[in-house]
Amino acid sequence: MLTDIEIAQQADIKPIKDIASKLGIDENDLEYYGKYKAKLSESFINTMSDKPDGKLILVTAMNPTPAGEGKTTTSVGLGDALSALGKKTVLALREPSLGPVFGIKGGAAGGGYAQVIPMEDINLHFTGDMHAITAANNLCCAMLDNHIQQGNALGIDVKRILIKRCLDMNDRELRNIVAGLGGRMNGVPREDGFIITVASEVMAILCLADNIDDLKHRLGNILIAYDTNGNPVYARDIKADGAMTALLKDAIKPNLVQTLEGTPVLIHGGPFANIAHGCNSVRATKLALKLGDYCVTEAGFGSDLGAEKFFDIKCRKAGLKPSAAVIVATVRSLKYNGGVPKTELTEENLEALKKGIVNLGAHIENMHKFGIPTVVAINRFLTDSDSELEYIQKFCTDLGADFAMSEVFAKGGNGGKILAEKVIAAADKKSEFKTIYPDNISIKEKIETVAKNIYGADEVVYTTKAEKALADIEKLAVSDYPVCIAKTQYSLSDNPSLLGRPRNFVITVRDIRLSNGAEFIVVYTGDIMTMPGLPKVPAAEKIDVDSTGKITGLF
Repeated sequence: MLTDIEIAQQADIKPIKDIASKLGIDENDLEYYGKYKAKLSESFINTMSDKPDGKLILVTAMNPTPAGEGKTTTSVGLGDALSALGKKTVLALREPSLGPVFGIKGGAAGGGYAQVIPMEDINLHFTGDMHAITAANNLCCAMLDNHIQQGNALGIDVKRILIKRCLDMNDRELRNIVAGLGGRMNGVPREDGFIITVASEVMAILCLADNIDDLKHRLGNILIAYDTNGNPVYARDIKADGAMTALLKDAIKPNLVQTLEGTPVLIHGGPFANIAHGCNSVRATKLALKLGDYCVTEAGFGSDLGAEKFFDIKCRKAGLKPSAAVIVATVRSLKYNGGVPKTELTEENLEALKKGIVNLGAHIENMHKFGIPTVVAINRFLTDSDSELEYIQKFCTDLGADFAMSEVFAKGGNGGKILAEKVIAAADKKSEFKTIYPDNISIKEKIETVAKNIYGADEVVYTTKAEKALADIEKLAVSDYPVCIAKTQYSLSDNPSLLGRPRNFVITVRDIRLSNGAEFIVVYTGDIMTMPGLPKVPAAEKIDVDSTGKITGLF
């Protein structure tokens, strides 16, 4: 059996100009990064504003196992299946972070025969967007520390610095550090720490910005610190916004690649869903809608995280209206939610399946709350038994939810044609899309609406630290911003051990921070690390390259 990377390396990859020509994109509008990937020029993007939009399809999921459930694979396979049915389709996906690539998950460009290629490039440095975001964020941090070192004209309180340096790698050693040691010439000593690049506000801003002017405006609005009088200090106050934008002038342009079957894909941006808002860029999604009759996109983790933020943050800010949603479910994720440990998920266990399937029911109900026609995609694995699959289908039928078996991992687009037909039918229905809360209620009311209506919590409680942070944020008159709740992906609650569909639980808000440039409020619940660590056996241990430059072991 071939590995994902072996399948990708044997693919008949087309020159990217041929993929662009399918969409009517002239070669002069491509900015090449080798033969098989390119950015789209700003001048071309500007010509698309008057074009009609296609239909927006969101792929989300139920709460996953630690290994992931194939949401990107399903998205890619669905896109290929729609193309095979004669529908002009463009995928809009997230860029993988090096943290998960070298950590637990390995590659993140789909899998099996439903992949985006060139797989190695996409999973590693790609077109340099992640590095540009890292550099822009860290330039702001360096300018802030330099301002303090050079006299601190703004009176910045070194104990109230909010922005942290970032790195696109899992490195727990950098979570908490002491900077500026070694004497006066080496800076002002203070406690600091790193976050992973995909959790940075700069990443969120890049993904929500409409254009380069909006990007610069948002970067300038980043709340980086408070002064000793309690007044906010923004990135524009230290004159960092212009240089940060210069570093991101190419990163803001969407990247064009292809699937194994030649379906066009725009991959751009990749904020984490349990820490940030978990969606690819607004620019890529809007452009895909202009270029195709169908745009298939995804949001991170389960619908309680990625889809909720996709709807309540991205769609709200960008004026997007989804036509249909797909919920990816697997036998193994249902058994995991029924209490089966990860090591035993390949064994048939109908009792655990029946216990855990209530989790899928919660996600189906959530999609209906947003008014979206929904299809359940049962992502089939070789270890699934017929009785287990039949039980899921009966559950969906009893709940009145449409469903389809998905075998895109093994069969590519051909394994997703029934799913594609169901999605087309769902998208033809009238979408009654609505966000879960309005702009004009308080921050606490927004948090409680999501916690109670989407997670199923009974109550929300706040630590003293969170209450103080909320009071500071409310002084800045940003209560109309949406909330971005950071919590575990493994449970509907903020406790990863509460699987299935927890009842009678409380959500604890331990901290709240303002992402003023991104224009949302980050709410921290549970034990969420903004700088993950590597597992005992990192995926990086299996990755290698031979003397010809051929990479192996990348998933």
